[in-house]
Amino acid sequence: MTIEVRVPQLPESVADATLVSWHKKPGDFVERDENLVDLETDKVVLEVPAPVAGVLKAINLANGTTVTSGQVLAVIEPGTTASIARKADVTPTQVGAGAPPNTDTKPSPAAKLSPAAKRVVEEQKIDPTVVIGSGRDGRVSKADVVGYLSASATAATAPARPADSHGGRTERVPMTRLRARIAERMVQAQATQALLTSFNEVDLTAVNDLRTRYKDVFEKQYGVKLGFMSFFTKACVEALKKFRSINASVEDNDIVYHDFYDIGVAVSTERGLIVPVLRDANLQSFSEIEKSIANYAVRARSGAISLEELTGGTFTITNGGVFGSLLSTPIVNSPQSAILGMHKIQDRPVAISGQVVVRPMMYIALTYDHRIIDGRDAVQFLVTVKQCLEDPSRMVLGI
Repeated sequence: MTIEVRVPQLPESVADATLVSWHKKPGDFVERDENLVDLETDKVVLEVPAPVAGVLKAINLANGTTVTSGQVLAVIEPGTTASIARKADVTPTQVGAGAPPNTDTKPSPAAKLSPAAKRVVEEQKIDPTVVIGSGRDGRVSKADVVGYLSASATAATAPARPADSHGGRTERVPMTRLRARIAERMVQAQATQALLTSFNEVDLTAVNDLRTRYKDVFEKQYGVKLGFMSFFTKACVEALKKFRSINASVEDNDIVYHDFYDIGVAVSTERGLIVPVLRDANLQSFSEIEKSIANYAVRARSGAISLEELTGGTFTITNGGVFGSLLSTPIVNSPQSAILGMHKIQDRPVAISGQVVVRPMMYIALTYDHRIIDGRDAVQFLVTVKQCLEDPSRMVLGI
């Protein structure tokens, strides 16, 4: 009796997913709950675990295939390594390695072609061994073949150029679903919102002093480091309470005001930027915010974050300073109406009480939808954030 491995139930807001890569091949032994394949949606990568231990008998869908809930991905023959070995008259080592007895397991060039790639290869009469595959174990996709054809055509018409350190090769790869979704949302925000950016600068001396004074006892008591994000999150919440339009959104011809503060915190991953949400940030302590952000960062980079944790934010904070950015104009995370950009902390001379002193300064930027947020509110929002950070006691007292 075999067991079918199916696409898990996708959330209501997700119609389909893309099969990114198989981690096993037919004949491999798999443990129960071992990840078999990655499915990519617009926001996250979903892992599909093996429902039982056994041998992966067949893979039904190739990398790059668009799949929907319930589709059969693969078939597993259940059993332990030893029991399956007895049935097949092979050693347990052969089963675990996925090698059937007395066969040559080296794949032929044709075996590495996806069905779509094979059609193009046959139509264009291409030697499949000259196409470099971008998939797992060198598997060649249709995009790889099309890229090879495009590069060949360019090479045939373009003048010769000296090879660079990478051999002078042009690489063409399709966007991931996440990257395509990011691109779509960024263009949508630019096209549908009247975006404007205002700037200010913050003296972080007081925040630095607090972190230095309490970092050891804070980490010992709460098991997490006292970073800058909790201060900025708290400061933004205080400012959002005063300027409701910045925590609002536009729906058709209505302005929707939110009396809760779900703050998105942008996290950079290898696959692109994602924005997990701190729910009810106004009710969270400094330690709870730091723990949540640290947890989100780890799970976001490992692909273990859920869709629910990426939806529903009312305002976003992004920190380009960790990459060395001194100044930027962030793009609003639609349907939100504003985003705060943090930047690099840099010692700069500033005038205080008639004296020039060197202070740790940061430029902050607020990009906002000018359709519903007036310039005065945007500027005063930044001033409030600045005041809270330069005198953190304001956040304790709520003034």
